[in-house]
Amino acid sequence: QVQLVESGGGLVQAGGSLRLSCAASGRTFSNYAMGWFRQAPGKEREFVATISRGGVGTNYADSAKGRFTISRDNSKNTVALQMNSLKPEDTAVYYCAARWDWVSTLPSEYKYWGQGTQVTVSS
Repeated sequence: QVQLVESGGGLVQAGGSLRLSCAASGRTFSNYAMGWFRQAPGKEREFVATISRGGVGTNYADSAKGRFTISRDNSKNTVALQMNSLKPEDTAVYYCAARWDWVSTLPSEYKYWGQGTQVTVSS
């Protein structure tokens, strides 16, 4: 089992920044690829960013490229999502997720999920 707890969400004005954090416990964190996903009301959960086990490989949704940065610290069992230049369309519940071994952009391929943290961007 891997337990994930997100933090750092909140209300921010358009153009502002937020840093989301996800703390993991349970199994060996460095064995898991990590992802950030989000879900807006009435919409399906969607891929935002992923990072490989060692932190070298990252991948971003087109909507996040150039604005968001995913990072991880395997010594602290944490993964973060730095979000800059936020837009109202970024409003959603953000989830971190863990997947054994390789990364994937598909939510269905992640077994472990956090409870989510709300991000609201006002115009």
